[in-house]
Amino acid sequence: MIAFTAASVYEQSMSILHPYISRQVASFHGDIGVPGDKSISHRAVMFGLLAEGKTRITGLLQGEDVMRTLAAAKHLGAAVETEGEDVIMIGTAGALKPPQEPLYMGNSGTSVRLLMGLVAGYDMAVTFTGDASLSGRPMGRVITPLAQMGVDVDSNDNRLPITVRGTSTIQAISYQSPVASAQVKSCVLLAALRARGMTTLTESAPTRDHSENMLTHFGVTIETETAHDGLHMMRLQGGQILKAADVHVPSDPSSAAFPCVAALLSKDSNITMRSVCINERRAGLYQVLRQMGATLRFENERIEAGEAIADLVVQGGSVLQGVEIDPALVPSMIDEFPILAVAASCAQGTTTMRGLGELRVKESDRLAQMAKNLAACGVNLEEGEESLIIHGTGRPPMGGAHIDTALDHRIAMSFLVLGMVTQKPIIIDDISPVATSFPVFAEMMNSAGAQMTPYEGSVNAKDGK
Repeated sequence: MIAFTAASVYEQSMSILHPYISRQVASFHGDIGVPGDKSISHRAVMFGLLAEGKTRITGLLQGEDVMRTLAAAKHLGAAVETEGEDVIMIGTAGALKPPQEPLYMGNSGTSVRLLMGLVAGYDMAVTFTGDASLSGRPMGRVITPLAQMGVDVDSNDNRLPITVRGTSTIQAISYQSPVASAQVKSCVLLAALRARGMTTLTESAPTRDHSENMLTHFGVTIETETAHDGLHMMRLQGGQILKAADVHVPSDPSSAAFPCVAALLSKDSNITMRSVCINERRAGLYQVLRQMGATLRFENERIEAGEAIADLVVQGGSVLQGVEIDPALVPSMIDEFPILAVAASCAQGTTTMRGLGELRVKESDRLAQMAKNLAACGVNLEEGEESLIIHGTGRPPMGGAHIDTALDHRIAMSFLVLGMVTQKPIIIDDISPVATSFPVFAEMMNSAGAQMTPYEGSVNAKDGK
C-alpha cells in the first residue's frame, strides 16, 4: 500500500514544485494499465467499513484521495489488512467508533462529503479538515440536507474545517437536490441508512449511480425510478445493515480518458486499456468522441458488482470534427471536460460545451484554468460563465507554454497529453497533484511512447514565463 504523510500534495507543492515537460511523439502503442476507478474505490472502502464481515477489494486505486478515505475508515473502526495487491477490510457492522483526532481529507472532496453522511447517524462528533484547496470548496450542498435530517454541523462558512455532530435519532426526509451531484446524493443515502423511516431523494438529472449499485451489491434494498417529468427518484428504508461483499474495482474511465485522447491525436497509434468501467453515467466522453469521428470500441463487455466493464481499444489517425455537446451529457463526463477541451483544440471546426458551471468548484476553477492555458498554447476559444467554445483548425496548436495547473491533477494530465502532439513542448508547473488519481501516469504513458520527463529549467506559469 502507498503511505502518505500528514502533509498533502497541495501543501508539499507550495514549497517544492515538480515541473514536467511533454514533447511531441511519433507513435503511441501498447496496453495501458489504467488504475482503479476512484469513485468506486472510495465507496468500496466506506461500505466495507459499514458492513458486517470481511470485504476483499481487488484493484483499489492507490492514489492519495482514496488513501485518505482508507485512513478515515481505520479511525472509525475498520480493521484493514493487505494480501498482495488486495485490501481486506473487517467491517464494523454499523458500529462505528469515535475517531480520536480530526479526519484529514487532503484534497479529496468525495471523501469528506460522503463521510459526512456516513457518520451523521451516530452519537458522536467528527471533525473534518483538509488542505488549502479543499478548504476553499463549498460544503453547503451537503450540510443543507443533513441539517434537515436533524444533524448539527459546525463549519467555517460552509467550508472546512467542519464538525459533524451526529445523532442516533436522525430523521428520514424527502429531499430534492438543487445540483446534479453524485456526492450530494451519496451523502444523503449514507445518512439514510441510519434514519428512521423511508428517505426519498430526487435529482433533476441522473448522476453517477455507483452508490446505488454498490449498496445493492452489499445487500441493501434501494428503490429507483424515473418519473414522467424526467426526475430521478431513489427511496431507501433506514435500519438496513450492509453484508460484506468482495469488490473488483474496474479501471477508471476518467483516467482512461487521457491515454485515449493521446492515442486519438497521435497518427501512428493503437492502444488497449483493460477492464474499464463503462457505466452509462460515466461514459459520456466516449459517446462524444465517437460523434467527433474517433475510432474506438468496447470489447469483452460484462457486468461485475453491478458495474458495466469492457476493454477499450483506441486507434488514431482520424481528424476529429468539432461538435455541439448536448448539456444533458454533462453529468456523465463532468471530470473529462479538461481532456475533451484538448481534443477539441486539435479538431476541425468549432466544439461548443455548455452547462459547465460545476467546473468552477472542482479542485480548481477548471473552466478558467483550461481557457487560460489553452489560449497560451495558441488555441482560439471563448470562455463564458458556464461555457467553453473552442475553434479548432484540424491540427494541434503550437504549444510552447508554461502551464499553471492550479494544483489540479486533471489539468496537469491534460496538458501533458497536449504536449505529445504540439510543435513546441509543453511544460507544466507541477506533476505532484497527479498522485491523487493516477500515481504512475507519466511512467505508463512513457511505456507506450510518450516523452514526459522532469523539467530542469525554471517555471513561473503565473507570470507566463
